[in-house]
Formats: sequence, structure tokens, C-alpha cells
Amino acid sequence: MENIKMELKNKNEELEKKKEKKAKKIKDDDKKAAKEDENSEKSKFFIDVSKDNETRDLIGKLLNEANNKTYGREIILKDLMILALPKLTPKDIERIQENALTDMEKIERLLAEHNEKNKTTMSLGEFLVKKLNI
Repeated sequence: MENIKMELKNKNEELEKKKEKKAKKIKDDDKKAAKEDENSEKSKFFIDVSKDNETRDLIGKLLNEANNKTYGREIILKDLMILALPKLTPKDIERIQENALTDMEKIERLLAEHNEKNKTTMSLGEFLVKKLNI
């Protein structure tokens, strides 16, 4: 009788451990699903070219050319992007970064480079006076 009680106790313990493992796995799966949802939110992008007529016209022209065909599904901007993005070079990235700077940021960068090169701590005003020969 004592042996049967011990066996039942051991089986109950095993079942509890299995339930805990299963609950942990479900919890881990929920975490993974939540993380995937979070990543999918970060992978959606919106490109606003409403104020950039030149770019909007270029995109429209390229899409019209790509869709000037008899068969196949409609080509969308995503298709163009997937093909074009891997072709960007480090030089292209530098140009994009340069174009993203405002005039003031360009001046601040020149000031920082000047101060670093000449080991000075010139203020922006002093730098401008020197550069403009005022």
C-alpha cells in the first residue's frame, strides 16, 4: 500500500513538472509572438512625397514603365525598393547623410572640425567672424 502511495505521489510530481514546463513554453511562445508583433510594427514604413513633385513624378514614371506589360501582377513601390536598396553604395549613403544636414548643422560641423584640427575651443560666433573676415 505504501509503495502505491509513493508511485502515485511520484506520478503526480511528474505531471506537475510537465504542466509547469508546458506553461513555461506557452509563456515563452507568447513572448515570441509579442516580439514578432513588435518587429512587424517596426518594419512598416511610410514614404511621404506629397510635397516633393520631382520625386513623386519619378516614382510614377518608374511604376508606369514597370507596369507597361501584358502579364503578371501589378508592380508596386515595394518591388522597386527591394531591387534598388541593395544597390546603394557607401558613397550614396554619405550623399544621403550630407543632404539630410541643415545649413546650420553644416556650419556646426565645420566649427567642430576646425576646433579639433587646431585644438581650439572657438565659439560659433568667433568662428563665423573669422570665416567671414568681419
